[in-house]
Amino acid sequence: MIRRISIDQVQKMKAEGAQIVEVLASKEYVEEHIPGAINIPLLHMNASTVAVLDKKRPVVVYCWDYQ
Repeated sequence: MIRRISIDQVQKMKAEGAQIVEVLASKEYVEEHIPGAINIPLLHMNASTVAVLDKKRPVVVYCWDYQ
């Protein structure tokens, strides 16, 4: 299920065990990211790269776009 959530909801979900996935390019991820987030750049997202995620835990996918 896909839905938009607030940063407060992200923080609550993370505290409850959700996995935070940032789809930023590696360079941007190094510059700034949510602590504890997993970096899987959108252009590299596939079955193999998402295999690191725990299928039993919620996943929050995050991308920051300043444009």
